[in-house]
Amino acid sequence: MPADAEDPQDLSPAARRLYAYAVERHAFTAAEATAALGARAGAAVTELAAAHLLQRAPGDGPERWSAVAPRAAAARALAPLALLVRETHDEMDRLRGRLEALVPAYEAGAAHRDLSGSGRLELVTDLGAVRGLITELAAGCERELLTSQPGGGRPQETLEEAVGRDESLLARGVRMRTLYHHTARYSRPTAAYVERVTALGAQVRTLGDGLMRMLVFDAHTGVMAVPDRQGAALVVREPGVVHFMTAAFERSWPGARPFPTTVSPEASRAVSEELRQTIVLLLSEGLEDKVIARRLGMSERTCQRHIAEIMRAIGAKSRFQAGYLLRARQPPAGRTEARGPDGPVR
Repeated sequence: MPADAEDPQDLSPAARRLYAYAVERHAFTAAEATAALGARAGAAVTELAAAHLLQRAPGDGPERWSAVAPRAAAARALAPLALLVRETHDEMDRLRGRLEALVPAYEAGAAHRDLSGSGRLELVTDLGAVRGLITELAAGCERELLTSQPGGGRPQETLEEAVGRDESLLARGVRMRTLYHHTARYSRPTAAYVERVTALGAQVRTLGDGLMRMLVFDAHTGVMAVPDRQGAALVVREPGVVHFMTAAFERSWPGARPFPTTVSPEASRAVSEELRQTIVLLLSEGLEDKVIARRLGMSERTCQRHIAEIMRAIGAKSRFQAGYLLRARQPPAGRTEARGPDGPVR
């Protein structure tokens, strides 16, 4: 709307009264309006004329005004905007044409790149660019998205960004499977997110250990985290590497537990026991507390509490002795249970 036009919803009370007065007459003068409505009628005439709701009536003699139908006033007020929209659309069409003229050159270059093998691995170091790329790949995903997210519960802001994208993906009929660490079950924001996406058909499970941070779109394109490069990602289009990422996910999936939206005491104890057994294995390998905590997606303090309980159970006085005793008591291949003096480590 032009700058000098008024929004009819913002008309003053005087202007509204004058407009009601005007529509009951063929024409009127400002003096007649002032006599009928008071001193503010003159300003109301100016206001209505600016909003295209009054127009000068033809004829000789004193200046006379007549009412304009609201739809006609809207057409007059919007005419400049309509012209601007048409010009903008024309400019958009010209720009689209210029850019689409480059499509053959791009496709030819992309085909050459794929044949040469270059471009199949791409390092993206900017976190904003990584998020944009994930959004773009999700929008183009047609069959299945595999997601592996270690580290326990996910940040609230990350989940808020992901939920809309994932709900749109699921609404298109794309299959979605996600793996978390067991510790994610105790994160309320993560549990709320899982409840929303599983209601739409997503499948979410948890594991004690062994996850790598990655996404695989349609078994065609993978995105994986880069060690020691916070916010960076490696985009993988090499078929052999994408196949390896998919196979790693599929090996982990059968042994993972479904992520319940509500955790019963029995299920909580079972998960805690599995976490404890995983800590036993990692402790027997001589890993440090912070390394174990990071691998299992828990705080270092929680990990140290579990380790202290394990050491008491096996009668160890030091971490070195605990590692020795656990290695000595390692069960036969295929079993993960470690036993203390009075039975399995609990």
